[in-house]
Amino acid sequence: MHPEILSISLFWFVTAYTPGPNNVVASYSGFNFGIAKTIPHILGVTLGFTSLVIFLSIGLINFFKLFPVIQTIIKYLGTLFLIYLAYKISFSIPSDDGKKENPVKFIETFIFQYLNPKGVTVAIIVVSTYVELGENYFNYATQVVVLAFLFSISSITLWTFIGKFLRKFATNDKFINYFNYVMSGLLLLSITTFYI
Repeated sequence: MHPEILSISLFWFVTAYTPGPNNVVASYSGFNFGIAKTIPHILGVTLGFTSLVIFLSIGLINFFKLFPVIQTIIKYLGTLFLIYLAYKISFSIPSDDGKKENPVKFIETFIFQYLNPKGVTVAIIVVSTYVELGENYFNYATQVVVLAFLFSISSITLWTFIGKFLRKFATNDKFINYFNYVMSGLLLLSITTFYI
């Protein structure tokens, strides 16, 4: 067992469950499309972020240390994608459940994990702090990856259910439009935290 397992778990918990791009989009999707249609987003976030942590653990972290400008590039590309996504969310039109198509696809969500400034920064911090080369490397790296998976899937699922729960209060298209505007605004607000 990693000697700092509680510290790692607390860090994952705080970063996974607090509002961020993935969680805001999960709530939006759960609200507008339901749980079943949000599964691609849940899987995209979980598998994408977990794969990022795996790649960082097996050596990608050194690439970021050698070329810190890559983090800056990721920040700007991620920002552009989030602005585009906020636009799509803000201007989505309420319609029949059967006709609505979720704008968030598995592959987009999976790839976004490599452009998500918050996610990339968090993963780099955890891997560089808690995974060191040595006799316990494989054991510690495995624990960090498993925790990343567990906190990722549980937090994104919770935020999806929060969105689904809020749907109970959607009595008309005006409420749905306001909800989408708020989610779009929160998504844009989450961008500002990358630049503060």
